[in-house]
Amino acid sequence: MAQKPSIPKGTRDFSPVEVSKRNYIISIMRNHFEKYGYQPIETPSFENSDTLMGKYGEEGDRLIFKILNSGNYFYNKNKIELPTNIESLQLKDADSISFDERIELNRFTNLVSEKALRYDLTVPFARYVVQHQGEIEFPFKRYQIQPVWRADRPQKGRFREFYQCDADVVGSTSLWQEVELVQLYDSVFAELGLEGVTIKINNRKILSGIAEVIGASDKLIDFTVALDKLDKIGEEGVKKEMLEKGISEAALQKVQPLFSFTGTIQEKINQLSDLLSTSEEGKKGIEELRFICDNVTKLGLQKAELDLDVTLARGLNYYTGAIFEVTAPKGVEMGSIGGGGRYDDLTGIFGLKNMSGVGISFGLDRIYLVLEQLNLFPETVITSTKVLFLNFGESQAFEAMKAIQQLRAQNIKVELYPDTAKIDKQFKHAERRAIPFVVKEISEGKFTLKNLQSGEQIMVSLDELVAHLQ
Repeated sequence: MAQKPSIPKGTRDFSPVEVSKRNYIISIMRNHFEKYGYQPIETPSFENSDTLMGKYGEEGDRLIFKILNSGNYFYNKNKIELPTNIESLQLKDADSISFDERIELNRFTNLVSEKALRYDLTVPFARYVVQHQGEIEFPFKRYQIQPVWRADRPQKGRFREFYQCDADVVGSTSLWQEVELVQLYDSVFAELGLEGVTIKINNRKILSGIAEVIGASDKLIDFTVALDKLDKIGEEGVKKEMLEKGISEAALQKVQPLFSFTGTIQEKINQLSDLLSTSEEGKKGIEELRFICDNVTKLGLQKAELDLDVTLARGLNYYTGAIFEVTAPKGVEMGSIGGGGRYDDLTGIFGLKNMSGVGISFGLDRIYLVLEQLNLFPETVITSTKVLFLNFGESQAFEAMKAIQQLRAQNIKVELYPDTAKIDKQFKHAERRAIPFVVKEISEGKFTLKNLQSGEQIMVSLDELVAHLQ
């Protein structure tokens, strides 16, 4: 019996229409990236495991897809020693595995897997910068549009394989880069016709300052990871997780104002100034926020709105300054459609110190779903053949191919029906593929052109045919 075909959960096939729509989004992003001076690069789909592991925090590390060293690795029993309790470990929940058991599992994983699919584009970019530093002119502005993989639980808008579209600049600490990245977000969403997009901004120094003020500096990672889940598990869920991570009730009382910050960006910054008056780190974050927000406000945005969200944490450990998250227009149920931030020394983990960078990412798949839901894709997006030449036999097919060559030279999308099938079948083929015109007949250098939508039929010369179809 033939095997029923399937694809892995969290992955998708894309139809010609879907690919055309995705390419439409990508072409707009690429155009704006290059308009802002960003240059394209690409990196391998998989990296050495030690390049990726430990860069995203414990939760991120769990979502990295590992690659088996080779397909027949387990057939060589001399090469590998399985943990004695491997079967019992497989049945355990990740949170219930002890420290010693985790060490044993990591040892085993390192034995059988030295490569991993990339989790994002930022860490591979940092590796790229270090490896190619002698060829790069700094500040270096790059964009990258490639797929990434995460062993996440698939759900609406969340996939295991998806594209990231990133723009980063390294080699500059200037906050004008953050100002420009906000403008870049706005310009892309404006051309896509997305009104009401909110670009949320915060600063990791502010979060560090808050942790310091409430006496939880030693729990900074636990604090930010929990806070980053506010929109998913709510205020009570965040507080419960913080308590479980060892953050005291007294600290939670001090952090309570975070959950009810309201007002304009300026008013929120003033409230933060009062809250963080005793934290030098927090005050630095406020100064950076004030610079970015003031200048974005003065320069203005086309369609997007900028908002200060003091609960925005972004779970990735490498952010050190401004952090961004983009939400879809109100009324559209969708997670974030973009995010990013400043990382002061990401390349330091690969040996290149003091190389500050900042970048943003566009969530292509979620942006697609938002545009689809709001019916914002132009009708002209779908790349379809403009005209189909019907096939009446070898002699006329040759005459058709000569004309087709000249039409294609004029960038007209055209094809010949390949078989001498019944004419009715050829017409139905054109209709099913939404091809608007067919050439029914060729006679003495004249072409009978039929508009399948209106039913209008005309006889034209080749030059007139080109003019009619352009």
